[in-house]
Amino acid sequence: MGFMMDDSRPIFVQIAEQIEDDIIESRMPEESQVPSTNQFAAFYQINPATAAKGVNLLVDQGILYKKRGIGMFVAEGARAKLMEKRKELFYEQYVVTMVREAEKLGITVEQLTEMVRRGEKA
Repeated sequence: MGFMMDDSRPIFVQIAEQIEDDIIESRMPEESQVPSTNQFAAFYQINPATAAKGVNLLVDQGILYKKRGIGMFVAEGARAKLMEKRKELFYEQYVVTMVREAEKLGITVEQLTEMVRRGEKA
């Protein structure tokens, strides 16, 4: 878990995103148990209530679920759900912004496509 705290966003959101990354990158497979909130709290040196808030965010989204008396697990279909969510965010944060900036600079779709292809080789 390579994790760097970013002061600009709440810690519980960052914990949730780190868990999402671990699911997307198959470090936490579907139906596998995730660390307890106390383990997260100890690992990141944060309050267990803060860790629980991050985990509960993913429970609310159907990414994690609780097995009574056992712990939290990654839900079936969680990875696909997260991939869709992240692709939409990628589109909004990067593609739309890039296209707007390209239009401002008079860059054509063809030129932009060529720049992206050039970036693949970098």
